[in-house]
Amino acid sequence: MAKILLIEDDAGLCRMIKDWLALEQHQVEIAENGREGLEALEYYKYDLVVLDWNLPEIDGIEVLRRYRDKKGDAPVLMLTGRGEIGEKEQGFDTGADDYLTKPFHMKELSARIRAILRRPVTLVSDTIEIGALKIEVGTRKVILNGGEIDLLPSEYALLEFLMRHPNQVFSQDALLDRVWSSQSDATSNALTTCIKRLRKKLPADLIKTVYGVGYKLEAPAIN
Repeated sequence: MAKILLIEDDAGLCRMIKDWLALEQHQVEIAENGREGLEALEYYKYDLVVLDWNLPEIDGIEVLRRYRDKKGDAPVLMLTGRGEIGEKEQGFDTGADDYLTKPFHMKELSARIRAILRRPVTLVSDTIEIGALKIEVGTRKVILNGGEIDLLPSEYALLEFLMRHPNQVFSQDALLDRVWSSQSDATSNALTTCIKRLRKKLPADLIKTVYGVGYKLEAPAIN
């Protein structure tokens, strides 16, 4: 199973791809334009990005360029109606790993994804540590005082985001926008419940409420 970000503005095609890849046990998140795609890539780690060339707000080639400029290393499969060699060359030169021209069969998409995921990758340590708490991002393991703890997907996503931004205060709306997917109907009650559950599993004073503002993860001072 792979965690895949699909950046595509065609709603019908998004549904088809998501439903098809779900049958193959992949987890698919959707961004409907280039701006949303870049925000998702900034805050989350994916095994693969499926990226349309023609996107509103920021086009696919610019999304790819900015992602690679920030050292983003997830493989990228570009979807496009562009079949010219020069444009494919531009995509590869910018950092695309493969290219699929529309229209395509879903079986071909699956085959391309399998081929990309089989390629060896450079193993880079991506560990976030704050005090006795550690996240191994590649495996999504959360370790406290040397022991692994189990978190629900929403709990993990919130914790990872806060650990990447220690001591920064975020409003409820900001956390809902940045942590939950754009397709989610999560409310402030869902966020409050998620934080309550995290506090039961983690040191209770790790996630602070800043009254009238929001929440922050308070990193211990280093002596």
